[in-house]
Amino acid sequence: MISVTDSAKKRVDVLRSGDDLSENHHIRVSVKGGGCSGLMYDLSFDDKISGEDDVFEDKGVKIIVDKKSLFYLLGTTLDFSDGLNGKGFQFVNPNATRTCGCGESFSV
Repeated sequence: MISVTDSAKKRVDVLRSGDDLSENHHIRVSVKGGGCSGLMYDLSFDDKISGEDDVFEDKGVKIIVDKKSLFYLLGTTLDFSDGLNGKGFQFVNPNATRTCGCGESFSV
């Protein structure tokens, strides 16, 4: 499962309404090769769910994850921060053994 903090839910709602996206546009989270630690998170809105996807829902936010990425993301929490030390979505991933300074890439 992937969970969502209250601050991430609020930000998703703001982005969805600001981009005139329907309630059928959900968060897609995937993992791709790259970044300074070897793997990178990819976060986007998507209105298509395939048979290769798993769908999780937390706090009314649906999260779509392809089966390959799910291995790296199980137990992850999606958070959002707009503080002085950083702004944006952050992944709290218990599977990551190392993360880069920007928090956008990791290794397992």
